[in-house]
Amino acid sequence: MQATIEQLSQIIIFAGLEKQDRINLQPHTNVQRYSKGEIILHEGDRLQAKLYTVVTGSIQVTKTANTGKETILRTLFAGEMFAAPGLLGNGISPATVTVESDCEIVTVERNALLNVIQQNPEIALRILMVFNARIQQMHEIVHGLVSERAIVRLARLIQYFAAEYGTESSSEGESLKFKLSYYQMARTIGITYEECVRLIKSIKPTLAYSRGGKITILDANKLEDIASGNIE
Repeated sequence: MQATIEQLSQIIIFAGLEKQDRINLQPHTNVQRYSKGEIILHEGDRLQAKLYTVVTGSIQVTKTANTGKETILRTLFAGEMFAAPGLLGNGISPATVTVESDCEIVTVERNALLNVIQQNPEIALRILMVFNARIQQMHEIVHGLVSERAIVRLARLIQYFAAEYGTESSSEGESLKFKLSYYQMARTIGITYEECVRLIKSIKPTLAYSRGGKITILDANKLEDIASGNIE
């Protein structure tokens, strides 16, 4: 099934693209629907020469070490792209992509995308900006894993999701719009589930965690102190 004009307009790198350009892309697109828990791509899969994007729902990108330990690299939402090697690279999936919440995935054939980029060079710039931001994020993750204490990595992770996906004000504080389970946090910052539970409890005056992964920041200043490594 082809993507609709509305679906193409939701893709971040196509922001500002003229309607006719989106119409021209339509015959070279495909929409696939997936349910929560389904695996879209396995690490090592051969990728088609396409742009892969999320238009509804969310996905989780994970990588598994030789030891069997799984690390969550990132969670992506509507408008974001993934599986970059299918567009620019060796065509091999570098990680496993799993559906976090029911989603629709739109793919765009590489050659058709390149034709549109010729007329709209700013698309290439947006793609580079996305890749650059992810490289910086990955650098920070790797740096944190080798040099920062787990409590610092945890605080920074919570700050990241608050800044990236927003919060909602309540009488207690600022609640993250994105739900973060113990498992997700542990696998993202490289600690065990049990240690994550212990760390969350240890900073209970700073934030509140409730069933379902709802996190409320009770003291943003203190959370910043922890993230900066100023609190033992």
